[in-house]
Amino acid sequence: MNQTVRIFVRIAVLCLAATLPAGCERASAERGGAQLAAKVNSAEISVRHVRTPAYAGAAAGGTAPAQAGALEKVIDRELLVQQATHAGLERDPAVRDAIDASRREILAQAWLDKVAAGNSVSRDEIHAFYAQNPALFAERRVYRVRETRLVPAEQLPLAHLPQLARMSPGESVVIDATELQLLHAESAPLSETQAAPMIEQFLAGKKRLELAAAEVRRLREIATIEYAGEFKRSN
Repeated sequence: MNQTVRIFVRIAVLCLAATLPAGCERASAERGGAQLAAKVNSAEISVRHVRTPAYAGAAAGGTAPAQAGALEKVIDRELLVQQATHAGLERDPAVRDAIDASRREILAQAWLDKVAAGNSVSRDEIHAFYAQNPALFAERRVYRVRETRLVPAEQLPLAHLPQLARMSPGESVVIDATELQLLHAESAPLSETQAAPMIEQFLAGKKRLELAAAEVRRLREIATIEYAGEFKRSN
């Protein structure tokens, strides 16, 4: 595919996959009583489409100018998608495969969101994590490494923090195959109240990964999986 086709392919994949069977912003704004935001040729764009996560950044703050900017981005994409559709790119095998892959990814994430719903991080979990990681919070430090840039503890691998906390200026440590030399360190503690939001975010992400792994294991146990061709497995 040439460059123009590649651009259309990407636009079509992002749009068509993101909305699953309903299509892109081309879906009728009247469906489900949605309020119409604009019409682009024969396609209707609802306010709901403008407020989707894909345009959350453009519509940040909910102000009229921000909402208008988000709508313009939706219109721009709709115009490109219409051109891609007019060119028949949705019938291109590469586009079909990409759309199907994106659709499956969205469905998988949607199911994991459903599984994870209600599994919020408790105050006790936040408190326990704060107490178990003093080098990240109560005894937090900001490090100056060889690149002479300040690196707060939360931007370094958790497993290396105890070692870094014991280091003196001039000493080196290898982190992820990169050697860092400590030039300077200064105390920058965080109270549990200050640390709570980042702890909650970290634990929620960790819990989501654990739930995802458990859910995949559960689904595998009840599924019939048959391998074929070069992937076929012997009993």
